[in-house]
Amino acid sequence: MSMIQRNEVAIDETWNLEDIFNSEQAFENAIIEVEMYVHQVVTALTGNITNAQSVVKALATNETINEKLVKIGTYANLLLSGEQTNSDHQMRAAKVGQLAATIATKLSFVKSDLLALDEAILKEAQVLNPAVANYIEKLLIQKPYQLHPEAEKALAAFGASFSAPYELYNTTKLVDMNFPQFEVDGEQFQLSYNSFEGDWELEADPAKRRAAFDAFYKKLSDYQHTTAKTYNTHLKMEKTKSDLRGYPTIFDSLLQSQEVDRTLYDRQIDLIMNELAPHMRRYAKLLQKTHELEKMTFADLKISLDPSFEPKITVEQSRQYMKEGLAVMGEDYGKMLDRSFDERWIDFAQNAGKSTGAFCSSPYGVHPYVLISWTSRMNEVFVLAHELGHAGHFYLSNEAQNIFNARPSLYFIEAPSTMNEMLMANHLLKNSTDPRFKRWVISTIISRTYYHNFVTHLLEAAYQRKVYEIIDAGGNVNAPKLNELKREVLEQFWGDTVEVNDGAELTWMRQPHYYMGLYPYTYSAGLTISTQVSQRILDGDENAVADWIEVLKSGGTKSPVDLAKMAGVDITTEKPLRDTIAFIGEMITQLEQLTEEMVLS
Repeated sequence: MSMIQRNEVAIDETWNLEDIFNSEQAFENAIIEVEMYVHQVVTALTGNITNAQSVVKALATNETINEKLVKIGTYANLLLSGEQTNSDHQMRAAKVGQLAATIATKLSFVKSDLLALDEAILKEAQVLNPAVANYIEKLLIQKPYQLHPEAEKALAAFGASFSAPYELYNTTKLVDMNFPQFEVDGEQFQLSYNSFEGDWELEADPAKRRAAFDAFYKKLSDYQHTTAKTYNTHLKMEKTKSDLRGYPTIFDSLLQSQEVDRTLYDRQIDLIMNELAPHMRRYAKLLQKTHELEKMTFADLKISLDPSFEPKITVEQSRQYMKEGLAVMGEDYGKMLDRSFDERWIDFAQNAGKSTGAFCSSPYGVHPYVLISWTSRMNEVFVLAHELGHAGHFYLSNEAQNIFNARPSLYFIEAPSTMNEMLMANHLLKNSTDPRFKRWVISTIISRTYYHNFVTHLLEAAYQRKVYEIIDAGGNVNAPKLNELKREVLEQFWGDTVEVNDGAELTWMRQPHYYMGLYPYTYSAGLTISTQVSQRILDGDENAVADWIEVLKSGGTKSPVDLAKMAGVDITTEKPLRDTIAFIGEMITQLEQLTEEMVLS
């Protein structure tokens, strides 16, 4: 049985995009409106940004345009995410991409004119309107890397082209790539991107799991050279922009907007690669022993420690888990959770062409939207809690901040999401005395929360760093080289504990994160912060939740270091990361002990 089409999905399993635009005509009208407004702004501002008052006026118009474009872009992108194979959605998204590039070209003079002013004028504007002070501060940091106005205009005109590699990647992955059925003991089974990531990777039967793995990666291999060429194109674009602007390295270019230096980036990768690996190898051995596997392979790493115990769960039951597990966040947060279900902020459907994985989009001026492909597995509770962590973050920050200040550094972006996973786990552990359920919860924290964020994404980051080092030195990458680098990282982390099967080296083809700068390492960075804050809450610190809510409301008004400090965590030192690695090791020790006790009993 093949996957159903989008038009066959029950409406209550889909998100309600009418909260952005209630009709296609309203969407088209919004495009006409923003184009007219931009024309008026260009006429009014050209040559007239000369003093503090005109700076404040220019930024106010910029804010209005951004708010309009965010809604237009989100509407087009969410429709496409729900059904990448839909031709109308593809063309709508392309149209919006070109619109954004055209507007950016017309308005590129605003930033150039602002940075051409004396710094004293910009400082005066900060006093006149404190709401734009943070934006101006970040603008001044970019000043040494600003190009001639005409060069900036030319770069802006290529905006849609710069996003083309990511669009090509998604088209290859979600439109052109059709997976064949695979066979086990004479029986045929359906395979797709979403079913592999949501079901087959977690399948308890090793014959089916490994057959699905082989079929999945065999299909990926058919597209490896096209995907590698697409990725290399993206990397060369990033390198060219970095060089044009005069950054010392591509790493400096990509880390600047994250407001952290290379030290924090390298520490996250190096410490985890070296010090978490022994703990995770113990976990892999525990899986192997429990499942009585002759050998442990890469294809076996996502299985549950106790698959026969994992209960099925409905969407409505997941709502109750969200409300109970996240109740510690307070009444207002609980109301936001209710709204997310009642008002259809969440897209649960599994349909052909839907984007893989899960994400949260939070358009300013509307409300967040969450994409997930619901499999009814209990571990989806953690996935949903994660995405609703993003939703809660931007629900609060968008309400408290203007559009310039709402979004924090990418370094911090995964802290609120992983915080929710930790709160959910704490709740489940606190409310059960059943050792088998306790073991299931702890193993899910390891296999879902920490494996996904501290291992999967961190291994992406270690691999990505190797790639960028090649690009920064003026080199290029192709499929064989990317395969070699990915296998190298996997074998370094897992040692001789796990056999890295043929095909595993193609894992680099699965993640869209590589088209988003230095994103992968931020999952472990965020989880380091959230682990420490969740421990404050668990230990009964009366101020921990209130501090965290204030952190969420602060949005991007502070650096990651200062946001973490507000929550009681000092990320300028190694201690939070080392404490988190030790915490993971302790949980794996608990799993080993619980498993031994269950065997003996």
